[in-house]
Amino acid sequence: MPQEHSTANRITLAPMTLARGRHLVSIPGPSVIPDRVLSAMHRAMPNIYEGALVEMSKGILAEIPSLARTEGHGFIAITNGHGAWDMALSNTLSKGETVLVLESGHFAPGWGNQAAMMGLNVETLNARPRRAVDPAAVEERLRQDTEHMIKAILVVQVDTATSVWNDIAAIRKAIDAAGHPALYMVDCIASLACMPYEMDEWGVDVTVGGSQKGLMVPPGLGFTWANENAMAAHEKADLRTSYWDWTKRLSGDSHYWRYAGTPPISHLYALREALDMIAEEGMENIWARHAVFGGAVRAAIEAWRAPGGLECAMLEPAERSNSVTTVMTNDINPKHLRAVCEDEGGLTLGIGLGESEDKVFRIGHMGHLSPPMVLGTLATIEAALTAMGAPMGGSGIAAASARAAQAMKA
Repeated sequence: MPQEHSTANRITLAPMTLARGRHLVSIPGPSVIPDRVLSAMHRAMPNIYEGALVEMSKGILAEIPSLARTEGHGFIAITNGHGAWDMALSNTLSKGETVLVLESGHFAPGWGNQAAMMGLNVETLNARPRRAVDPAAVEERLRQDTEHMIKAILVVQVDTATSVWNDIAAIRKAIDAAGHPALYMVDCIASLACMPYEMDEWGVDVTVGGSQKGLMVPPGLGFTWANENAMAAHEKADLRTSYWDWTKRLSGDSHYWRYAGTPPISHLYALREALDMIAEEGMENIWARHAVFGGAVRAAIEAWRAPGGLECAMLEPAERSNSVTTVMTNDINPKHLRAVCEDEGGLTLGIGLGESEDKVFRIGHMGHLSPPMVLGTLATIEAALTAMGAPMGGSGIAAASARAAQAMKA
């Protein structure tokens, strides 16, 4: 007679872990996608030449300039932020021209690297260590450029590697004080719909954005916004290509050419839903909510601070962003900390990028977030630090909760 085996004998039990609920990814993009946005994408493919999709798309294209607070043109490309960088550069510049990159972390130099591969001369002005771009240094450099060889200035409002926030309005004032005509180009991929951004008021000529952070849409859409100065430069640019070309996207006889071909159908439905959610909450309310969450995260880190322990990567509180926080770990192994959070707590934290890979971890607090998500992230980090026996000055959760409480209506 065959030997019977119980179910228990046939199952190899996994080690006990607390990470059995819904996993939370707290990286600085892609951000959490709302259920409403996910549901909007789940549909059959429609007619792409006429009908409901075309009308919806026209509405989106008319609406996106308001995201950047501009009266200029807005363009959508099927790409990520790096592709949007290419769109910005190729539409406004010519081979052999010089661009000035304002470095404050990982991403502005990356934009510069793409410019160099396109045949542009690239000069980099480095920020002070663990600090934002210094507007005075920008003014000084531009005053030296008496022949106006620099044709464009590239800067990132929030660098997700360092979590720095650069004062875009102050840099514009520095450019004006130097009397320099260079195009002012700003990457707001990690700040759009997270922190205040005023393209026209701050005198930005070209803005670059992406769908996967504050806009709460999966990666795949890149945006550029261009004012009259940028469109005038566009007329003379010789780096223009068929796919990225703004003129082609604006003047095509068919709506089909607004996307240089087949539109990103599912992403457009997602973006439509996300834009509705943004309108329902109100952009100023979104900025205020992110300020609360950013403040809560920073309060926790300050409370945890101890010799050999955690600290904010950016030295000046005024230069820290409300969408992402980079945390220096000093004597704590960031890979071990992230592994404990992931394997035992069901929480994914952001890795360090570039030279800081083994020195930091990153907390994304952008987009579709609530107090349980942010405070839960911080509580899991504190539990992991306690389990590791890591140095801590005090309770970060108490400090973060107190910051959130200030914004709660009793």
